[in-house]
Amino acid sequence: MVNSGVAYDPAQWAVFFSAEASASAALIGLLFVAVSINLPSIVSNPLLTARAAKALSTLAGVLFAATLCLVPGQAKTFLGLELLLVEAVIWIMITICQRASSRGNPYMRRQQKIWHAILAQCSSIPLMIGGVSLVIGHDGGLYWLVAGVIISFVAALLDAWVLLIEIQR
Repeated sequence: MVNSGVAYDPAQWAVFFSAEASASAALIGLLFVAVSINLPSIVSNPLLTARAAKALSTLAGVLFAATLCLVPGQAKTFLGLELLLVEAVIWIMITICQRASSRGNPYMRRQQKIWHAILAQCSSIPLMIGGVSLVIGHDGGLYWLVAGVIISFVAALLDAWVLLIEIQR
């Protein structure tokens, strides 16, 4: 059951969003380290470059959403519109990068491509739904961001794993 008093009040989520902004910023830094370790291999392969861009976009989506939610005194409708706009741009970037990283990829089986696509979509869509929910004032509010953040971290960590470890195989 969603607590409607909490679901639409960003001030009550300040600790959560502060933690998520910090975590996503730290993971972005680690992603840059992973990419720099294998930079020649990544930049020479468009599939890996797209995967790195997807991981960065995914983490940036969490960072931007958390940062927007930490701005004090915003009307929930305005915050919802900000989240929707920013996350729609992130969703487009993730979708383009996901397609570029899996299309024609000889290292991914069909089932892996499907799961990769589902994970990519599920990392950004809940963040947009959270924005819409804030605007309309029902259907879960900021609770949607919890799902989006968790799935985003899973998706980005899997991409980082490929860029750091799997690339060496």
